[in-house]
Amino acid sequence: MAPKAKSKKKDVKVTSGILYVHTTSNNTLINLVDPEGNKVVGGGTGRVGYKGSKKSTPYAAEVLTKQLLKEAQGYGLKEIGIIFRGTGMARDGIFKAVNEIGVIDVQYIKENTPIQFGGVKGIRPKRN
Repeated sequence: MAPKAKSKKKDVKVTSGILYVHTTSNNTLINLVDPEGNKVVGGGTGRVGYKGSKKSTPYAAEVLTKQLLKEAQGYGLKEIGIIFRGTGMARDGIFKAVNEIGVIDVQYIKENTPIQFGGVKGIRPKRN
């Protein structure tokens, strides 16, 4: 049986996009979407070759961000907005990578981490 031929990706032209960054204590996930919400490029730090506890480091996030933004520049990306979600150490690495690329303008930076809520008040015990 013959192997499947890889399908060519459509010619995507994106001038502005949104960089969604989800940081956890174990990994960092980054997705770049166009203004309509369609994913252009993305992945986790495992995509760059890091495994185990090294995936949560700021350096791994920096390397991943540089790779994704260079790939997105091939699609014509000029400006981005950054939305952070989650608590992790990778935020510094992402800022550093965006500054080092330099060609892409940052329109806004937004924090979207959910705030923990303790729940509703419990049922009181009966008084006899």
